[in-house]
Amino acid sequence: MRKVKPARKLGRTAAHRKATLANLSTQLLLHKRIETTEAKARETRKVVEKIITKARKGTVHAQRDIFRSIRDKEAVKMLFEEIVSRIGDRNGGYTRIIKLAPRFGDAAKMAVIELVDYSEAPSKQTQGGKQDRAKRVRGSKKSETVATQTAAAGE
Repeated sequence: MRKVKPARKLGRTAAHRKATLANLSTQLLLHKRIETTEAKARETRKVVEKIITKARKGTVHAQRDIFRSIRDKEAVKMLFEEIVSRIGDRNGGYTRIIKLAPRFGDAAKMAVIELVDYSEAPSKQTQGGKQDRAKRVRGSKKSETVATQTAAAGE
């Protein structure tokens, strides 16, 4: 009988999926906040939560284990020195996912994934406000007229 596995395939082969999640995890550890699709954010959350939990042990074995999946010295160094010291007293829930407006090109569900203790004031985009279409479309005449009108009003 067929059993359903809990992970998303993300439209990739197993090796590509593993590389994608490793790259997203690395960028999240380096930048503390990334914007991606909602499905990728949820899968990245699973990977990062396990990595941070393992890093809390602080052993050389944990460091080598994490480096096996992350493959970035800067990210691993930052994880063990900065992130674990700041998040170390938590019992999980190290990341937060904030849903954004759909992507303009293909209407994909977008989200921001961030480390919890590193969150700053939410930006205009994360407050659920959709941007005016004229501002999003590059090179449109409407956006140029809006820009010139606001520049003229400011003078």
